[in-house]
Amino acid sequence: MPDTIDAAAALLAEAAPEGLGDPLRIVLLASLVGGVLLAWFLLRGYRTEDTDADSNTVDDANA
Repeated sequence: MPDTIDAAAALLAEAAPEGLGDPLRIVLLASLVGGVLLAWFLLRGYRTEDTDADSNTVDDANA
């Protein structure tokens, strides 16, 4: 049984991460998705709900 433990330890040592490639990729992807969602959330308030046929009317009381 000690041979398998040594072999597993050697395989795990060889499979060690080789830098910041994967975590950096995940962080960049998450930030891009978060930026898109933030932009959608902020810009959806500027959408007009004007579906009337007469679009020349102004609903502002101070006009």
